Amino acid sequence: MQTVNLGRSGLRVSRLCLGTMIFGTQLDQDAAFAVMDRALELGIDFIDVADVYPVPPSPELWGRTEEIVGRWLSDRRPRVTVATKCVGRVGPGANDLGGSRKHVIEACEASLRRLQVERIDLYYLHHSDTGAPLDETFEALDRLVQDGKIHYVGVSNFEAWQLGLACTTIAERRLARIAAIQPRYNLLNRTYERDLLPLTGATGIAVVPYNPLGAGMLTGKYRRGQEPPAGSRFGWGTYGQMYQRRYWSDRMFDVAEAVEAVGHELGVSAARVALAWLLAQPGVTAPIVGASRPAQLDDSVGALEVTLSSEQLDRLAGVSQPFV
Repeated sequence: MQTVNLGRSGLRVSRLCLGTMIFGTQLDQDAAFAVMDRALELGIDFIDVADVYPVPPSPELWGRTEEIVGRWLSDRRPRVTVATKCVGRVGPGANDLGGSRKHVIEACEASLRRLQVERIDLYYLHHSDTGAPLDETFEALDRLVQDGKIHYVGVSNFEAWQLGLACTTIAERRLARIAAIQPRYNLLNRTYERDLLPLTGATGIAVVPYNPLGAGMLTGKYRRGQEPPAGSRFGWGTYGQMYQRRYWSDRMFDVAEAVEAVGHELGVSAARVALAWLLAQPGVTAPIVGASRPAQLDDSVGALEVTLSSEQLDRLAGVSQPFV
Protein backbone atom coordinates (compact mmCIF):
# COMPACT_ATOMS: atom_id res chain seq x y z
CA MET A 1 0.00 0.00 0.00
CA GLN A 2 1.30 3.42 -0.93
CA THR A 3 1.42 6.14 1.71
CA VAL A 4 1.29 9.87 1.10
CA ASN A 5 1.43 13.05 3.12
CA LEU A 6 -1.92 14.53 4.07
CA GLY A 7 -1.49 17.67 1.98
CA ARG A 8 1.39 19.78 3.22
CA SER A 9 1.10 18.35 6.73
CA GLY A 10 3.60 15.87 8.11
CA LEU A 11 0.95 13.19 8.64
CA ARG A 12 1.37 10.12 6.43
CA VAL A 13 -1.76 8.20 5.42
CA SER A 14 -2.56 5.25 3.18
CA ARG A 15 -3.46 6.09 -0.43
CA LEU A 16 -6.99 4.81 0.22
CA CYS A 17 -9.20 5.61 3.21
CA LEU A 18 -11.83 3.25 4.60
CA GLY A 19 -15.35 4.64 4.90
CA THR A 20 -17.54 3.29 7.69
CA MET A 21 -20.94 4.92 7.30
CA ILE A 22 -22.86 1.62 7.02
CA PHE A 23 -21.31 0.13 10.18
CA GLY A 24 -24.24 -0.33 12.52
CA THR A 25 -27.01 -0.50 9.91
CA GLN A 26 -26.13 -2.52 6.83
CA LEU A 27 -23.28 -4.22 8.71
CA ASP A 28 -23.43 -5.45 12.28
CA GLN A 29 -20.38 -5.32 14.51
CA ASP A 30 -18.90 -8.68 13.48
CA ALA A 31 -19.25 -7.88 9.78
CA ALA A 32 -17.76 -4.41 10.33
CA PHE A 33 -14.81 -5.91 12.21
CA ALA A 34 -14.19 -8.28 9.30
CA VAL A 35 -14.09 -5.35 6.85
CA MET A 36 -11.74 -3.33 9.05
CA ASP A 37 -9.50 -6.36 9.62
CA ARG A 38 -9.18 -6.87 5.87
CA ALA A 39 -8.51 -3.18 5.31
CA LEU A 40 -5.63 -3.25 7.75
CA GLU A 41 -4.26 -6.44 6.18
CA LEU A 42 -4.25 -4.65 2.83
CA GLY A 43 -2.47 -1.63 4.29
CA ILE A 44 -5.46 0.73 4.53
CA ASP A 45 -4.74 2.30 7.92
CA PHE A 46 -6.74 5.51 7.43
CA ILE A 47 -10.35 5.23 8.68
CA ASP A 48 -13.13 7.78 8.24
CA VAL A 49 -16.04 8.03 10.69
CA ALA A 50 -18.59 10.68 11.74
CA ASP A 51 -20.57 11.25 14.90
CA VAL A 52 -23.87 11.09 12.96
CA TYR A 53 -23.13 7.68 11.42
CA PRO A 54 -24.45 5.14 10.54
CA VAL A 55 -26.68 5.90 7.57
CA PRO A 56 -29.50 6.04 6.81
CA PRO A 57 -29.50 8.47 9.76
CA SER A 58 -31.71 7.85 12.76
CA PRO A 59 -31.81 9.45 16.24
CA GLU A 60 -31.64 5.97 17.78
CA LEU A 61 -28.37 5.26 15.99
CA TRP A 62 -26.35 8.48 16.43
CA GLY A 63 -22.80 7.54 17.41
CA ARG A 64 -23.14 3.80 16.85
CA THR A 65 -20.49 3.67 14.12
CA GLU A 66 -17.96 5.43 16.34
CA GLU A 67 -18.72 2.93 19.09
CA ILE A 68 -18.13 -0.03 16.75
CA VAL A 69 -14.89 1.46 15.43
CA GLY A 70 -13.83 2.28 19.00
CA ARG A 71 -14.21 -1.31 20.12
CA TRP A 72 -12.21 -2.50 17.10
CA LEU A 73 -9.48 0.09 17.78
CA SER A 74 -8.91 -1.07 21.35
CA ASP A 75 -5.78 -3.10 20.53
CA ARG A 76 -4.96 -1.55 17.13
CA ARG A 77 -4.86 2.20 17.85
CA PRO A 78 -1.15 2.85 17.18
CA ARG A 79 -1.47 1.40 13.67
CA VAL A 80 -4.52 3.40 12.58
CA THR A 81 -5.13 7.03 11.60
CA VAL A 82 -8.65 7.98 12.66
CA ALA A 83 -10.77 10.78 11.20
CA THR A 84 -14.21 11.76 12.45
CA LYS A 85 -16.57 14.71 12.08
CA CYS A 86 -18.85 17.08 13.94
CA VAL A 87 -21.54 19.73 13.22
CA GLY A 88 -24.39 17.35 12.34
CA ARG A 89 -27.28 16.85 14.76
CA VAL A 90 -26.54 14.25 17.44
CA GLY A 91 -29.25 15.01 19.98
CA PRO A 92 -32.62 16.74 20.48
CA GLY A 93 -31.32 19.93 22.08
CA ALA A 94 -30.88 23.33 20.46
CA ASN A 95 -27.09 23.07 20.82
CA ASP A 96 -26.76 19.44 19.76
CA LEU A 97 -25.58 20.51 16.31
CA GLY A 98 -23.68 23.24 14.54
CA GLY A 99 -20.40 25.09 14.67
CA SER A 100 -20.68 26.86 18.02
CA ARG A 101 -17.78 26.63 20.42
CA LYS A 102 -20.02 24.72 22.80
CA HIS A 103 -21.07 22.08 20.29
CA VAL A 104 -17.70 21.61 18.57
CA ILE A 105 -15.88 21.01 21.85
CA GLU A 106 -18.59 18.85 23.40
CA ALA A 107 -19.00 16.83 20.18
CA CYS A 108 -15.27 16.17 20.11
CA GLU A 109 -15.28 14.97 23.71
CA ALA A 110 -18.22 12.66 22.96
CA SER A 111 -16.41 11.23 19.92
CA LEU A 112 -13.29 10.62 21.99
CA ARG A 113 -15.36 8.62 24.47
CA ARG A 114 -17.11 6.56 21.79
CA LEU A 115 -13.88 5.91 19.88
CA GLN A 116 -12.06 5.12 23.16
CA VAL A 117 -9.04 7.18 22.13
CA GLU A 118 -7.10 9.97 23.78
CA ARG A 119 -7.00 12.10 20.64
CA ILE A 120 -8.44 12.21 17.13
CA ASP A 121 -5.97 12.39 14.27
CA LEU A 122 -8.12 14.38 11.83
CA TYR A 123 -11.26 16.22 12.95
CA TYR A 124 -13.60 17.51 10.24
CA LEU A 125 -16.44 19.96 10.21
CA HIS A 126 -18.97 17.74 8.42
CA HIS A 127 -20.41 20.77 6.64
CA SER A 128 -20.52 24.52 7.13
CA ASP A 129 -22.81 26.18 9.66
CA THR A 130 -23.80 29.64 8.49
CA GLY A 131 -25.55 30.21 11.83
CA ALA A 132 -22.27 30.21 13.75
CA PRO A 133 -19.49 32.81 13.39
CA LEU A 134 -16.65 31.32 11.37
CA ASP A 135 -14.02 32.65 13.74
CA GLU A 136 -15.78 31.05 16.73
CA THR A 137 -15.85 27.65 15.01
CA PHE A 138 -12.19 27.66 14.03
CA GLU A 139 -11.09 29.08 17.38
CA ALA A 140 -12.83 26.09 18.99
CA LEU A 141 -10.95 23.71 16.67
CA ASP A 142 -7.70 25.49 17.44
CA ARG A 143 -8.40 25.08 21.16
CA LEU A 144 -8.87 21.34 20.62
CA VAL A 145 -5.49 21.20 18.86
CA GLN A 146 -3.83 23.18 21.64
CA ASP A 147 -5.41 20.90 24.26
CA GLY A 148 -4.08 17.81 22.49
CA LYS A 149 -7.51 16.39 21.71
CA ILE A 150 -7.07 16.50 17.93
CA HIS A 151 -3.98 16.57 15.74
CA TYR A 152 -5.29 18.08 12.51
CA VAL A 153 -8.30 20.09 11.34
CA GLY A 154 -10.39 19.27 8.26
CA VAL A 155 -13.57 20.42 6.55
CA SER A 156 -16.13 18.52 4.50
CA ASN A 157 -18.71 19.67 1.95
CA PHE A 158 -17.29 23.21 1.82
CA GLU A 159 -17.57 25.20 -1.39
CA ALA A 160 -14.50 27.03 -2.66
CA TRP A 161 -15.65 30.42 -1.32
CA GLN A 162 -16.26 28.91 2.11
CA LEU A 163 -12.84 27.29 2.16
CA GLY A 164 -11.19 30.53 1.04
CA LEU A 165 -12.99 32.52 3.72
CA ALA A 166 -12.02 29.95 6.35
CA CYS A 167 -8.36 30.06 5.28
CA THR A 168 -8.38 33.86 5.51
CA THR A 169 -9.91 33.78 9.00
CA ILE A 170 -7.37 31.19 10.13
CA ALA A 171 -4.44 33.20 8.76
CA GLU A 172 -5.63 36.45 10.34
CA ARG A 173 -6.05 34.86 13.75
CA ARG A 174 -3.11 32.44 13.50
CA LEU A 175 -5.24 29.41 14.19
CA ALA A 176 -4.58 25.75 13.38
CA ARG A 177 -4.78 25.56 9.60
CA ILE A 178 -6.95 23.23 7.55
CA ALA A 179 -5.07 20.07 6.61
CA ALA A 180 -7.72 18.32 4.50
CA ILE A 181 -11.02 18.75 2.75
CA GLN A 182 -13.57 16.06 1.96
CA PRO A 183 -15.61 16.82 -1.20
CA ARG A 184 -18.08 14.59 -3.07
CA TYR A 185 -15.88 14.12 -6.11
CA ASN A 186 -16.12 11.47 -8.81
CA LEU A 187 -16.69 11.11 -12.55
CA LEU A 188 -20.36 12.00 -12.00
CA ASN A 189 -19.64 15.18 -10.04
CA ARG A 190 -16.64 17.15 -11.28
CA THR A 191 -17.83 20.64 -10.38
CA TYR A 192 -15.03 21.04 -7.84
CA GLU A 193 -12.47 21.11 -10.64
CA ARG A 194 -13.48 24.70 -11.45
CA ASP A 195 -12.59 26.42 -8.17
CA LEU A 196 -12.14 24.15 -5.17
CA LEU A 197 -9.33 21.93 -6.47
CA PRO A 198 -7.23 24.84 -7.77
CA LEU A 199 -7.59 26.40 -4.32
CA THR A 200 -6.56 23.23 -2.47
CA GLY A 201 -3.62 22.84 -4.82
CA ALA A 202 -2.45 26.39 -4.14
CA THR A 203 -2.83 26.07 -0.36
CA GLY A 204 -1.52 22.52 0.08
CA ILE A 205 -4.78 21.19 1.50
CA ALA A 206 -5.27 17.44 1.08
CA VAL A 207 -8.27 16.23 -0.92
CA VAL A 208 -9.97 13.14 0.54
CA PRO A 209 -12.94 12.54 -1.79
CA TYR A 210 -16.01 10.62 -0.71
CA ASN A 211 -18.50 8.79 -2.95
CA PRO A 212 -15.74 7.85 -5.46
CA LEU A 213 -18.02 5.26 -7.08
CA GLY A 214 -21.12 7.46 -7.19
CA ALA A 215 -23.05 5.37 -4.64
CA GLY A 216 -22.28 2.30 -6.76
CA MET A 217 -23.39 3.80 -10.09
CA LEU A 218 -19.82 3.55 -11.42
CA THR A 219 -19.46 -0.14 -10.54
CA GLY A 220 -21.61 -1.27 -13.46
CA LYS A 221 -24.11 -3.12 -11.29
CA TYR A 222 -27.06 -0.91 -12.27
CA ARG A 223 -28.67 -0.91 -15.71
CA ARG A 224 -30.36 1.83 -17.67
CA GLY A 225 -34.14 1.49 -17.70
CA GLN A 226 -34.34 -0.63 -14.56
CA GLU A 227 -35.79 0.46 -11.24
CA PRO A 228 -33.31 0.99 -8.36
CA PRO A 229 -33.06 -2.22 -6.29
CA ALA A 230 -34.83 -1.93 -2.94
CA GLY A 231 -31.78 -3.05 -0.96
CA SER A 232 -29.35 -0.62 -2.62
CA ARG A 233 -28.53 2.91 -1.53
CA PHE A 234 -30.91 4.14 -4.21
CA GLY A 235 -33.72 2.29 -2.42
CA TRP A 236 -33.12 3.69 1.09
CA GLY A 237 -36.41 5.60 1.38
CA THR A 238 -35.93 9.37 1.50
CA TYR A 239 -32.15 8.89 1.74
CA GLY A 240 -32.29 6.79 -1.42
CA GLN A 241 -34.25 9.53 -3.16
CA MET A 242 -31.34 11.87 -2.49
CA TYR A 243 -28.99 9.43 -4.23
CA GLN A 244 -31.42 9.10 -7.14
CA ARG A 245 -31.48 12.87 -7.59
CA ARG A 246 -27.70 12.88 -7.61
CA TYR A 247 -26.94 9.95 -9.86
CA TRP A 248 -29.94 8.23 -11.46
CA SER A 249 -30.27 9.72 -14.97
CA ASP A 250 -29.45 8.84 -18.56
CA ARG A 251 -26.43 11.14 -18.57
CA MET A 252 -25.07 9.36 -15.50
CA PHE A 253 -25.57 5.99 -17.20
CA ASP A 254 -23.59 7.31 -20.19
CA VAL A 255 -20.59 7.77 -17.91
CA ALA A 256 -21.10 4.46 -16.11
CA GLU A 257 -21.21 2.59 -19.41
CA ALA A 258 -18.03 4.33 -20.60
CA VAL A 259 -16.27 3.33 -17.37
CA GLU A 260 -17.43 -0.25 -17.84
CA ALA A 261 -16.14 -0.25 -21.43
CA VAL A 262 -12.69 0.85 -20.30
CA GLY A 263 -12.76 -1.89 -17.69
CA HIS A 264 -13.45 -4.49 -20.40
CA GLU A 265 -10.49 -3.17 -22.39
CA LEU A 266 -8.17 -3.52 -19.41
CA GLY A 267 -9.68 -6.70 -18.01
CA VAL A 268 -10.53 -5.07 -14.68
CA SER A 269 -13.73 -4.10 -12.88
CA ALA A 270 -15.52 -0.83 -13.54
CA ALA A 271 -14.94 0.08 -9.88
CA ARG A 272 -11.17 -0.13 -10.39
CA VAL A 273 -11.39 2.13 -13.42
CA ALA A 274 -13.47 4.74 -11.58
CA LEU A 275 -11.04 4.73 -8.66
CA ALA A 276 -8.01 4.76 -10.95
CA TRP A 277 -9.41 7.85 -12.68
CA LEU A 278 -9.84 9.61 -9.33
CA LEU A 279 -6.37 8.62 -8.15
CA ALA A 280 -4.96 10.10 -11.36
CA GLN A 281 -6.44 13.55 -10.69
CA PRO A 282 -4.00 16.20 -9.45
CA GLY A 283 -4.14 16.86 -5.73
CA VAL A 284 -6.26 13.84 -4.78
CA THR A 285 -4.78 12.34 -1.62
CA ALA A 286 -6.85 9.34 -0.49
CA PRO A 287 -10.30 8.49 -1.87
CA ILE A 288 -12.69 7.06 0.73
CA VAL A 289 -13.75 3.54 -0.23
CA GLY A 290 -16.57 1.66 1.46
CA ALA A 291 -17.25 -2.07 1.59
CA SER A 292 -20.12 -4.27 2.64
CA ARG A 293 -17.84 -7.32 2.60
CA PRO A 294 -14.04 -7.72 2.85
CA ALA A 295 -13.52 -8.94 -0.73
CA GLN A 296 -14.68 -5.58 -2.09
CA LEU A 297 -11.60 -3.98 -0.57
CA ASP A 298 -9.34 -6.27 -2.59
CA ASP A 299 -10.94 -4.87 -5.73
CA SER A 300 -10.53 -1.30 -4.50
CA VAL A 301 -6.86 -1.80 -3.69
CA GLY A 302 -6.41 -3.25 -7.18
CA ALA A 303 -7.16 0.22 -8.55
CA LEU A 304 -3.72 1.31 -7.35
CA GLU A 305 -2.22 -0.98 -10.00
CA VAL A 306 -4.42 0.28 -12.87
CA THR A 307 -2.83 2.79 -15.22
CA LEU A 308 -5.23 4.51 -17.59
CA SER A 309 -3.84 5.57 -20.95
CA SER A 310 -4.08 9.20 -22.03
CA GLU A 311 -6.69 8.15 -24.58
CA GLN A 312 -8.79 6.44 -21.91
CA LEU A 313 -8.46 9.41 -19.56
CA ASP A 314 -9.53 11.74 -22.37
CA ARG A 315 -12.49 9.53 -23.23
CA LEU A 316 -13.70 9.46 -19.62
CA ALA A 317 -13.16 13.19 -19.28
CA GLY A 318 -15.16 13.78 -22.45
CA VAL A 319 -18.19 11.73 -21.47
CA SER A 320 -18.22 13.24 -17.96
CA GLN A 321 -17.68 16.81 -19.19
CA PRO A 322 -21.31 17.86 -18.46
CA PHE A 323 -20.61 17.35 -14.75
CA VAL A 324 -17.71 19.81 -14.56
